[in-house]
Amino acid sequence: MLASLAVLAGAVFAGSPTRITEGVRVAGVEVGGLTPAEARSLLERRAAAFQHVPVTFFAGEQRWEITPHRLGVVADWAAAVDAAQRQGEGFGPFRGLRRVKVRVFGADIAPPAKVYSPALDYELKQLSSAIDRSHREAAIVLKQRKPLLIPGRAGRRLDRERAAATIVGALASLSRTPAALPVKLDQPSVTPEDLQPVVEEVRTALSAPVRLQLGKTWWRLRPARIAPLLSLPHDGSRTLDIAGPGADAWFARFSKSAGSPPVDADFAISSGGHVTVVPGKDGVVLDVDATRNAILRAVLAPAGRTAHVVVVTQAPNRTTSEAQAMGITGLVGAYETIYGGDPNRIHNVQLVSQLIDKTLIAPGATFSFNGTTGERTPEKGFREAPVIINGELQNGLGGGICQVSTTVFNAAYEAGVRITARTNHALYISHYPLGRDATVNYPDLDLKFVNDTGRWLLLRTFVGSSSLTVGLYGTAVNRRVETETAPLRVTGGPPVARVKDPALPAGEQVVEEYGEPSRATSVHRRVYAADGKLLYDDVWYSSYRGEKRIVRIGTKKEEPEKPAKPKPPEGELPAGTPPEPPPKPPTP
Repeated sequence: MLASLAVLAGAVFAGSPTRITEGVRVAGVEVGGLTPAEARSLLERRAAAFQHVPVTFFAGEQRWEITPHRLGVVADWAAAVDAAQRQGEGFGPFRGLRRVKVRVFGADIAPPAKVYSPALDYELKQLSSAIDRSHREAAIVLKQRKPLLIPGRAGRRLDRERAAATIVGALASLSRTPAALPVKLDQPSVTPEDLQPVVEEVRTALSAPVRLQLGKTWWRLRPARIAPLLSLPHDGSRTLDIAGPGADAWFARFSKSAGSPPVDADFAISSGGHVTVVPGKDGVVLDVDATRNAILRAVLAPAGRTAHVVVVTQAPNRTTSEAQAMGITGLVGAYETIYGGDPNRIHNVQLVSQLIDKTLIAPGATFSFNGTTGERTPEKGFREAPVIINGELQNGLGGGICQVSTTVFNAAYEAGVRITARTNHALYISHYPLGRDATVNYPDLDLKFVNDTGRWLLLRTFVGSSSLTVGLYGTAVNRRVETETAPLRVTGGPPVARVKDPALPAGEQVVEEYGEPSRATSVHRRVYAADGKLLYDDVWYSSYRGEKRIVRIGTKKEEPEKPAKPKPPEGELPAGTPPEPPPKPPTP
C-alpha cells in the first residue's frame, strides 16, 4: 500500500525532465522551474551586474571590500546549471520522488569558479600583513634590578588556504552577505606560571655579591655588575642563564685580567742581515664556558657565593720549533728607496709599510700586494695625497702607496724570484730606478711574485725618516742577477692643451706648463742559479705618457680710444652746465 502511494506521488511530482526541479538554487538564486538555458541566462545577467559590487570580508573589527573584477573571479554558470538539473533527474516516478525531496529540503549549488592566481596571492599577502600578529611569550624583565613578570599575549594569523576558498566562493556567489575570514589563534608556549620559579631565581641572583676566585687572586661582582650578565627568559626560553651581549662584553674585558695571551715565535734581524728565532710563549686564557657555568651556579646559590675562575694553557699559533723549521736564516734580497714630500704621502707610505711588514710567504706561494694590504680606505687610516690618475697628477686616496710597491718589486727583483705581475706608472718618475717602477691600484692593478726558493720567505719593511727598505729573508739560494737597462728614449712630444684666457690680449700666447714628452724604456733581467743554470730571462717594457704642455691663448679685445671733449673758450661754461644762481641780497 505504501509503495503504491509513493509511486503515485512520484508520478504526480515528476514534472518535465527539461526543467530544473523546484527548490534548487544556484549561488543563492532560485532557478527551479526554469529550463537550463533560462537559468544560465538569468545567472549570467545577475553575475554581470555584480562584477563591480564588492563583498565585505571581515576579521574581528577589520573590514575589507573586494570585487570579483579585482581578482578576475569568473563563475562557470554552465557547469552550475548542469549540476542543478541533475538534482531532479531520474525515470518517471523515481524522478518525482527525488524532486519531492528537493522541494522539501532544498538544494543550493555553488558554482565552480576561476580566479587570477597572482591577484589572489597578492590580496592574501595584503590581508595577512594586516591580520597576522605574532604571539608574545611570557617574559621576565628587570626594573631597578627587580624581576618583573610580563604576561604573554596570543597572536593570530590568516589561514590562507581556507581564506582563498572563502574569498573565491563569496565573490562567485550572487549574494553580497559579509563573509568572515578564517583566522587561526597563535597561543604562546610559555605562561606566567611557567616563569614564576625563575622570578625567584632572579631575586636570588641579585641578592648579594659573588666572589670570583683564581688562585690567590679574587674579584668581587656586585649585584649591579651581575644584572647585565643575566639572560632572562624571553622569546620562548624558560631558564635563567649567563649570556647575551652584556655577558660577552664582560667576558672579553675580564679575559684580559684573568690571563695572558700566547706569544708567537718571531724573527729578530741583526744589522748584518742575520736572522734568529725569538722563542714563542704559551698563554693562559680564560675558559669562558667553564667560568660562565661557575658564575651561574654561584649566583643561584643563597649562600657560599664563590665562583672559581677556570683558565687553560694555550700554545701560540707559531711555536718556536715551527719557526725554526721555516729555515729563515738570512737575507735573500733587499732594496731601498728615498721618499719625502707631502705629509699625507709620507703617512700613507708608513701605513702601508706596516700592513705588509712581517708577511710570511710559504714555499710555492704567491705574494699579492693587494691581497696583503686589502682595499685602501679612510677607515684604515689612508689619506689623500698626490697620485697619478688617468695619466695626470692629482690628489687621491692613498697617494704614496706606489713608493712601497716599487720598493717591494725591486727587492723581489734583486732576490731573483719569479715576478708574475707588474705594471709601470702612467708617467715617468725620475727618482725611481729606470724601468723598475711598479704601480698598484686596488683591485685591478697588482704586484705579485712567487716564492720559488723552496723554503719560507719573510718580508720586512724598515721605515726611516726619509727612506724605505724592503727585505726578503729566508734560506740563501745564492742566485746571481744580471741587469741590462735600455736608455730612456722619447717616443713623442708632449700633448698640447690650449686654454682661452680672457685676461690676455687677443693673439698673445703664454706657455704656462712646458710638459714632458712621452718616453719608453725596458729592463732585461737574467737570473742564474748557484750552479750557473739560467733560471729566468725576463724583459719588462715600460711606456710613459707625455705630460701636457699648457698654452694660454689671449682672447681679450682692445677697446677703441674715446675722442677727447673740446675745451670751451675762456670765460664760457661747457654746454649743459647749469647757470650759477644770482647772488643773495644782503641781510638788513
